[in-house]
Amino acid sequence: MTGTASPPPGLRDFYENPAVPVASGDGRSRRQARLLAEALDAPGQVILDIGCGDGTAAATAAPFLAGHRLIGVDWSQDALRRARPRMGAVVRGELEHGGLPLADGCADAVLFSEILEHLVDPDQALDELRRVLRPGGHLMLSTPNLAAWYNRALLLAGVQPVFSEVSLRGIHGRPGSEVVGHLRLYTARALRSFLTASGFTDVTIKGAPFHGVPRPLRLLDRAACAVPGAASILLAHARRR
Repeated sequence: MTGTASPPPGLRDFYENPAVPVASGDGRSRRQARLLAEALDAPGQVILDIGCGDGTAAATAAPFLAGHRLIGVDWSQDALRRARPRMGAVVRGELEHGGLPLADGCADAVLFSEILEHLVDPDQALDELRRVLRPGGHLMLSTPNLAAWYNRALLLAGVQPVFSEVSLRGIHGRPGSEVVGHLRLYTARALRSFLTASGFTDVTIKGAPFHGVPRPLRLLDRAACAVPGAASILLAHARRR
């Protein structure tokens, strides 16, 4: 999934590479879609999937959001070309450089999945998400958890946490083999505070699993979702003030 905020030239090339993995798996997509479906109070709501990438996550979420209008938004023309067969309605737009080509208050809900951690200016991004949401509209955001259960143990052992990046060219000092371009990481407490300060209210945070956890540890990873602050992925639901 690629972000809508236009990164600097080096980062733009990095995120345009289809081989770069920037999503946390179907488990997160399904759980996030279920939470949003439960929050929506009427059929026919307009949902913007901002940073839709190639539409894979939207296709996973679509069965849970039947009866609503899902529109994909991304800055990458290549991503939108691949997303169109999966989503139908797509719009090219950036969170920076003039903002999204969308009217104020045009959306009932925004999906913002695995994007926040890639942004140079997350403050401006949340301002723009708030602008396109109607008052009381729903923001459903997901991002990796800096304080995931295994990261706590890794830090105690002096090992770089999973999800963190020190280079775009290779992995240094942490488990894993894929560079994914994370610029920022959040704990549950930090994410809640950030969303509240950015003009959102009724913030609730739940946990989701991460597909990259080694198979022998996946049951434990799913169990950790019961304690959102220790889960692999943070799922935040908030309302626009």
